[in-house]
Amino acid sequence: MIGTHVNRLMLFAGAAVLSSLSWALLPTPTVAQQPPGPRETPGPGRGRGERGPSKPTPRHASGRVNLGAPPGGSGFWGGGGSIVGRRGSSLPTNHDVSELPFQPWSKALYDARLKQGEKDDPHARCLPPGGPRQFQTPNGFEFIEQPDRKRITIIFGGGPRSWRFIYLDGRPLPKLDDADLIPTYFGYSMGRWEGDTLIVESTGYNEKFWFHRGGLPHTDALHLTERFSRPDFDTLKYEVTVDDPKAYTRSWRGGFTMPWTYTNWDGSPGGEMQEYFCQDNERDYSRLR
Repeated sequence: MIGTHVNRLMLFAGAAVLSSLSWALLPTPTVAQQPPGPRETPGPGRGRGERGPSKPTPRHASGRVNLGAPPGGSGFWGGGGSIVGRRGSSLPTNHDVSELPFQPWSKALYDARLKQGEKDDPHARCLPPGGPRQFQTPNGFEFIEQPDRKRITIIFGGGPRSWRFIYLDGRPLPKLDDADLIPTYFGYSMGRWEGDTLIVESTGYNEKFWFHRGGLPHTDALHLTERFSRPDFDTLKYEVTVDDPKAYTRSWRGGFTMPWTYTNWDGSPGGEMQEYFCQDNERDYSRLR
Protein backbone atom coordinates (compact mmCIF):
# COMPACT_ATOMS: atom_id res chain seq x y z
CA MET A 1 0.00 0.00 0.00
CA ILE A 2 1.20 3.53 -0.76
CA GLY A 3 0.42 4.62 2.78
CA THR A 4 2.60 1.91 4.33
CA HIS A 5 5.34 2.58 1.82
CA VAL A 6 5.24 6.34 2.42
CA ASN A 7 5.14 6.13 6.20
CA ARG A 8 8.06 3.71 6.24
CA LEU A 9 10.07 5.99 4.01
CA MET A 10 9.29 8.95 6.22
CA LEU A 11 11.11 7.24 9.08
CA PHE A 12 14.26 7.38 7.04
CA ALA A 13 13.93 10.66 5.16
CA GLY A 14 16.43 12.60 7.23
CA ALA A 15 15.56 16.23 7.76
CA ALA A 16 19.06 17.46 7.24
CA VAL A 17 21.06 20.38 6.10
CA LEU A 18 23.24 20.05 3.07
CA SER A 19 25.60 22.97 2.62
CA SER A 20 25.13 24.62 -0.73
CA LEU A 21 27.38 26.28 -3.21
CA SER A 22 26.59 27.54 -6.64
CA TRP A 23 28.43 29.27 -9.41
CA ALA A 24 26.00 31.43 -11.37
CA LEU A 25 23.40 34.13 -10.78
CA LEU A 26 23.05 33.42 -7.11
CA PRO A 27 22.74 35.58 -3.98
CA THR A 28 25.41 35.94 -1.30
CA PRO A 29 26.42 32.52 0.12
CA THR A 30 24.78 31.40 3.33
CA VAL A 31 27.32 31.71 6.12
CA ALA A 32 25.92 29.12 8.51
CA GLN A 33 26.38 26.17 6.18
CA GLN A 34 29.86 26.98 4.91
CA PRO A 35 32.70 25.08 6.56
CA PRO A 36 35.81 24.66 4.47
CA GLY A 37 35.00 22.28 1.62
CA PRO A 38 37.07 19.24 0.68
CA ARG A 39 40.04 20.26 -1.38
CA GLU A 40 40.39 18.93 -4.88
CA THR A 41 44.10 18.29 -4.46
CA PRO A 42 45.79 15.69 -6.64
CA GLY A 43 45.43 12.08 -5.60
CA PRO A 44 46.11 8.97 -7.66
CA GLY A 45 45.14 9.96 -11.18
CA ARG A 46 43.53 13.18 -9.96
CA GLY A 47 42.91 16.04 -12.31
CA ARG A 48 44.15 16.86 -15.78
CA GLY A 49 47.04 18.64 -17.42
CA GLU A 50 50.07 18.72 -15.13
CA ARG A 51 48.20 16.60 -12.59
CA GLY A 52 47.77 13.76 -15.04
CA PRO A 53 44.67 12.22 -16.62
CA SER A 54 41.92 10.56 -14.63
CA LYS A 55 41.82 6.81 -14.20
CA PRO A 56 39.15 4.81 -16.06
CA THR A 57 35.64 4.49 -14.71
CA PRO A 58 35.58 1.86 -11.92
CA ARG A 59 33.26 -1.10 -12.38
CA HIS A 60 31.87 -3.95 -10.34
CA ALA A 61 32.66 -7.57 -11.24
CA SER A 62 29.37 -7.64 -13.15
CA GLY A 63 30.58 -4.83 -15.39
CA ARG A 64 28.17 -2.31 -13.88
CA VAL A 65 29.57 1.17 -13.21
CA ASN A 66 30.61 1.67 -9.59
CA LEU A 67 29.40 5.07 -8.35
CA GLY A 68 31.44 4.84 -5.16
CA ALA A 69 34.95 3.95 -4.02
CA PRO A 70 36.47 0.70 -5.34
CA PRO A 71 37.13 -2.10 -2.83
CA GLY A 72 39.84 -0.98 -0.43
CA GLY A 73 39.68 2.59 -1.73
CA SER A 74 38.54 5.83 -0.16
CA GLY A 75 37.10 9.14 -1.25
CA PHE A 76 33.72 10.73 -1.85
CA TRP A 77 31.99 13.14 -4.20
CA GLY A 78 32.39 16.88 -3.77
CA GLY A 79 29.72 19.46 -4.57
CA GLY A 80 28.69 20.57 -8.03
CA GLY A 81 27.69 23.82 -9.67
CA SER A 82 24.27 25.06 -10.74
CA ILE A 83 21.51 23.73 -13.00
CA VAL A 84 21.24 27.20 -14.60
CA GLY A 85 24.04 29.25 -16.10
CA ARG A 86 27.25 27.93 -17.62
CA ARG A 87 29.98 28.93 -15.18
CA GLY A 88 32.23 26.69 -13.12
CA SER A 89 31.28 23.02 -13.26
CA SER A 90 27.82 23.73 -14.69
CA LEU A 91 27.12 22.04 -18.03
CA PRO A 92 27.66 24.17 -21.15
CA THR A 93 24.17 23.16 -22.34
CA ASN A 94 22.47 24.80 -19.32
CA HIS A 95 19.90 27.55 -19.81
CA ASP A 96 20.32 31.03 -18.44
CA VAL A 97 17.69 31.97 -15.86
CA SER A 98 16.20 34.43 -18.37
CA GLU A 99 15.52 31.50 -20.71
CA LEU A 100 13.53 29.40 -18.23
CA PRO A 101 9.82 28.83 -19.02
CA PHE A 102 8.35 30.39 -15.87
CA GLN A 103 4.66 30.64 -15.21
CA PRO A 104 3.88 34.33 -14.47
CA TRP A 105 3.43 33.74 -10.73
CA SER A 106 6.63 31.71 -10.40
CA LYS A 107 8.68 34.37 -12.19
CA ALA A 108 7.30 37.01 -9.82
CA LEU A 109 8.14 34.83 -6.82
CA TYR A 110 11.64 34.15 -8.12
CA ASP A 111 12.27 37.87 -8.60
CA ALA A 112 11.04 38.56 -5.07
CA ARG A 113 13.34 35.90 -3.65
CA LEU A 114 16.30 37.42 -5.45
CA LYS A 115 15.60 40.75 -3.78
CA GLN A 116 15.27 39.13 -0.36
CA GLY A 117 18.43 37.07 -0.80
CA GLU A 118 18.97 34.32 1.75
CA LYS A 119 16.48 35.84 4.18
CA ASP A 120 13.67 33.58 2.91
CA ASP A 121 15.86 30.55 2.16
CA PRO A 122 14.74 27.59 4.33
CA HIS A 123 18.27 26.18 4.11
CA ALA A 124 19.60 29.22 5.97
CA ARG A 125 17.51 27.98 8.90
CA CYS A 126 19.12 24.54 8.73
CA LEU A 127 16.27 22.88 6.83
CA PRO A 128 17.32 20.38 4.15
CA PRO A 129 17.37 21.15 0.45
CA GLY A 130 15.89 18.69 -2.01
CA GLY A 131 16.33 18.06 -5.69
CA PRO A 132 19.55 19.20 -7.40
CA ARG A 133 20.58 21.41 -4.49
CA GLN A 134 21.29 18.39 -2.30
CA PHE A 135 24.39 17.80 -4.45
CA GLN A 136 25.65 21.39 -4.23
CA THR A 137 27.46 20.79 -0.97
CA PRO A 138 31.05 21.36 0.13
CA ASN A 139 30.53 18.58 2.68
CA GLY A 140 30.34 15.81 0.11
CA PHE A 141 28.24 12.69 -0.34
CA GLU A 142 28.59 8.97 -1.04
CA PHE A 143 26.66 6.34 -2.97
CA ILE A 144 26.17 3.11 -1.01
CA GLU A 145 25.00 0.42 -3.42
CA GLN A 146 22.95 -2.34 -1.80
CA PRO A 147 22.14 -5.02 -4.41
CA ASP A 148 20.64 -7.35 -1.79
CA ARG A 149 18.11 -4.62 -0.90
CA LYS A 150 17.68 -3.52 -4.53
CA ARG A 151 18.38 0.06 -3.65
CA ILE A 152 21.07 2.73 -3.54
CA THR A 153 21.49 4.87 -0.44
CA ILE A 154 23.03 8.33 -0.79
CA ILE A 155 24.64 9.57 2.42
CA PHE A 156 25.31 13.30 2.73
CA GLY A 157 28.09 14.81 4.83
CA GLY A 158 26.34 18.02 5.90
CA GLY A 159 23.82 18.59 8.70
CA PRO A 160 22.93 15.48 10.71
CA ARG A 161 24.17 13.22 7.88
CA SER A 162 20.90 12.78 6.06
CA TRP A 163 20.30 10.04 3.56
CA ARG A 164 18.14 9.33 0.54
CA PHE A 165 16.92 5.99 -0.82
CA ILE A 166 16.74 5.18 -4.54
CA TYR A 167 14.79 1.96 -5.08
CA LEU A 168 15.75 -0.32 -7.97
CA ASP A 169 13.06 -2.99 -7.51
CA GLY A 170 10.65 -1.71 -10.15
CA ARG A 171 8.05 -0.32 -7.76
CA PRO A 172 5.84 2.46 -9.17
CA LEU A 173 6.07 6.07 -8.16
CA PRO A 174 3.41 7.13 -5.64
CA LYS A 175 0.37 8.86 -7.08
CA LEU A 176 0.26 12.53 -6.17
CA ASP A 177 -3.50 12.38 -5.54
CA ASP A 178 -3.17 9.51 -3.05
CA ALA A 179 -4.63 10.62 0.26
CA ASP A 180 -1.94 8.66 2.13
CA LEU A 181 0.97 10.41 0.40
CA ILE A 182 3.14 12.42 2.79
CA PRO A 183 5.30 14.85 0.76
CA THR A 184 8.99 14.92 1.75
CA TYR A 185 12.12 17.00 1.17
CA PHE A 186 13.80 14.33 -0.97
CA GLY A 187 10.65 12.92 -2.57
CA TYR A 188 10.26 9.22 -3.40
CA SER A 189 12.84 7.94 -5.86
CA MET A 190 12.74 4.94 -8.19
CA GLY A 191 15.79 4.15 -10.32
CA ARG A 192 16.89 1.99 -13.21
CA TRP A 193 20.10 1.46 -15.16
CA GLU A 194 20.27 2.20 -18.87
CA GLY A 195 23.73 1.19 -19.97
CA ASP A 196 26.23 3.11 -17.82
CA THR A 197 23.68 5.72 -16.70
CA LEU A 198 21.56 5.57 -13.54
CA ILE A 199 18.18 7.18 -14.26
CA VAL A 200 16.08 8.20 -11.26
CA GLU A 201 12.44 9.36 -11.30
CA SER A 202 11.23 11.22 -8.20
CA THR A 203 7.91 12.72 -7.10
CA GLY A 204 6.13 13.44 -3.83
CA TYR A 205 8.05 16.57 -2.85
CA ASN A 206 6.92 19.09 -0.28
CA GLU A 207 7.20 22.85 -0.87
CA LYS A 208 9.35 23.60 2.19
CA PHE A 209 12.71 23.81 0.42
CA TRP A 210 14.44 25.50 -2.51
CA PHE A 211 15.72 23.03 -5.09
CA HIS A 212 18.03 25.75 -6.46
CA ARG A 213 20.23 28.13 -4.49
CA GLY A 214 18.73 31.20 -6.14
CA GLY A 215 15.17 30.24 -5.17
CA LEU A 216 13.63 28.84 -8.36
CA PRO A 217 10.04 28.01 -7.33
CA HIS A 218 8.42 24.59 -7.39
CA THR A 219 5.11 23.07 -6.31
CA ASP A 220 3.81 19.72 -5.11
CA ALA A 221 3.57 18.71 -8.77
CA LEU A 222 7.37 18.65 -9.14
CA HIS A 223 8.67 15.59 -11.00
CA LEU A 224 12.43 15.24 -11.40
CA THR A 225 14.24 12.89 -13.77
CA GLU A 226 17.91 12.64 -12.76
CA ARG A 227 20.70 11.03 -14.75
CA PHE A 228 23.95 10.02 -13.03
CA SER A 229 26.96 8.91 -15.06
CA ARG A 230 30.67 8.48 -14.32
CA PRO A 231 32.65 9.14 -17.51
CA ASP A 232 35.96 8.63 -15.70
CA PHE A 233 37.13 7.85 -12.18
CA ASP A 234 37.21 11.46 -10.99
CA THR A 235 34.01 12.83 -12.52
CA LEU A 236 30.32 12.40 -11.77
CA LYS A 237 27.98 13.95 -14.32
CA TYR A 238 24.56 15.02 -13.08
CA GLU A 239 21.71 15.95 -15.40
CA VAL A 240 18.16 16.71 -14.32
CA THR A 241 14.89 17.35 -16.11
CA VAL A 242 12.54 19.61 -14.14
CA ASP A 243 8.86 18.97 -14.86
CA ASP A 244 6.44 21.07 -12.80
CA PRO A 245 3.46 22.25 -14.88
CA LYS A 246 2.18 24.42 -12.05
CA ALA A 247 5.39 26.47 -11.96
CA TYR A 248 6.73 26.21 -15.55
CA THR A 249 5.06 26.13 -18.96
CA ARG A 250 7.20 23.19 -20.07
CA SER A 251 9.90 20.92 -18.73
CA TRP A 252 13.54 22.04 -18.84
CA ARG A 253 16.98 20.56 -18.21
CA GLY A 254 20.19 21.50 -16.47
CA GLY A 255 23.16 19.90 -14.79
CA PHE A 256 26.74 20.01 -13.57
CA THR A 257 29.72 17.79 -12.86
CA MET A 258 31.19 16.86 -9.48
CA PRO A 259 34.74 15.86 -8.52
CA TRP A 260 35.93 12.73 -6.73
CA THR A 261 37.67 13.96 -3.59
CA TYR A 262 40.75 12.29 -2.09
CA THR A 263 41.47 14.65 0.79
CA ASN A 264 39.84 15.91 3.97
CA TRP A 265 38.82 19.54 4.64
CA ASP A 266 42.26 20.36 6.05
CA GLY A 267 44.06 18.92 3.04
CA SER A 268 45.21 15.78 4.85
CA PRO A 269 44.97 12.47 2.97
CA GLY A 270 42.15 10.08 3.69
CA GLY A 271 39.15 11.15 1.68
CA GLU A 272 36.53 10.52 4.37
CA MET A 273 33.53 12.78 4.95
CA GLN A 274 33.88 14.78 8.14
CA GLU A 275 31.19 15.37 10.74
CA TYR A 276 29.48 18.73 10.36
CA PHE A 277 26.23 20.03 11.87
CA CYS A 278 24.60 23.24 10.71
CA GLN A 279 22.82 23.62 14.04
CA ASP A 280 26.16 23.66 15.84
CA ASN A 281 27.56 26.37 13.58
CA GLU A 282 24.57 28.63 12.99
CA ARG A 283 25.53 32.25 12.33
CA ASP A 284 22.59 33.40 10.24
CA TYR A 285 19.65 33.82 12.59
CA SER A 286 20.53 37.36 13.62
CA ARG A 287 20.55 38.41 9.95
CA LEU A 288 17.35 36.60 8.93
CA ARG A 289 14.87 38.32 11.25
